[in-house]
Formats: sequence, C-alpha cells, structure tokens
Amino acid sequence: MNAIAARKSIRKYKAEDVKKEDIETILRAGMLAPSAKNRQPWKYIIYTGAAKKNLLDVMERGLYRERDGERRLPNSQHGLPDAFHTLRIMRQAPVLIMIENTNGQSPYREIDPEQRITEICDTLSIGASVENILLAATELGYGTLWIANTCFAYEELTASMGTKGQLVGAISLGVASEHPSPRPRKDFSEVVEFRQE
Repeated sequence: MNAIAARKSIRKYKAEDVKKEDIETILRAGMLAPSAKNRQPWKYIIYTGAAKKNLLDVMERGLYRERDGERRLPNSQHGLPDAFHTLRIMRQAPVLIMIENTNGQSPYREIDPEQRITEICDTLSIGASVENILLAATELGYGTLWIANTCFAYEELTASMGTKGQLVGAISLGVASEHPSPRPRKDFSEVVEFRQE
C-alpha cells in the first residue's frame, strides 16, 4: 500500500542515470503480472541516450504530420498540444520504455469480435504489468509517467522501432525533480457498489 499511495505521475526529471540493474528489477516486476491465458503479451524496448533521441525525433515528425498533414485521429486533435508537452517530458527523462503487445495488430486494421476480445484481455494484462513496473520504480525511488500519446505518431514509431505487434504506449523513467500533490480521486461510494442476493 505504501508504494501504491506514493506513486505519482512525474513530468520533471533530474539529469541522473538509472542503474541498469534497477531497470532490470523494475521490468522483472512487470513480468510477474497476471495475464489472460498466461499469454504474457508484453515486450519492453528500452531506449536511452542517442537511441532515445532518435526515436523521439521520429515521434516529433509524427506529431507534426498529425497536426499539419494527414490526420489519422481527426477527432482527437484537441489532444495534440498535450502530446507535444509529453514529448518534452519524454526527452527529459533518461529512460524510455516502449511497450508492445506482441499479439496485437495496428489499431488501423479491422479485426473480428473474437480477436477484439483477445486484444482487450491482452491490453488488460499489459496494464497490470505496467502498474507493477510503476510500483517497483516507486519503491526503488524513481519517478515514472505512463504515456499513451504515442498514438498520434503510431505509424512513424512502429516503423522506426521495427516492431511487428501493437504499440501500446510508453513509460518515462528517471529520478523525479518534482513532488506533485496527489490527484483528486472519486469518492469510494461513487465507484463501489455492493450487491447481495
């Protein structure tokens, strides 16, 4: 419960490296998550240094394409300013963990209902794995940010990464240089309903 309560979304990082052994410990925590039918559909691709800079340059080109050119997500344009802000955060963090659903496909491809159910279950499994990663990082004294704004540059990123599965998102990882207050939560009674008989 301590790590759960202490975890915050961190958007400012110190220019300090993250030890490789700590990254491995954090990822091993992710691998211990439950998964539907034990498929373990997660893959984590770690970017640091020049490789991270190059990938984020690709993402930036994708964001500009989405803003100024061919729009893949025309109904989500209101989210682009936040995506550009997230890109700045990703550049500042020393470590970037890209998350792939190894069983998934591009969101731009049509799939049948059975495939959709499998995709939903795998996404839930990856969410459990990501939460383990965030909590393990918190316990080791690091800050993280769970990122979905990769969606705006989906095709550019997957082409650059050479991945065959579905890009689910990313996690920035580093030593926090901020200590944000807890975000407001819905009241317990609003989200919990007990039913008997």
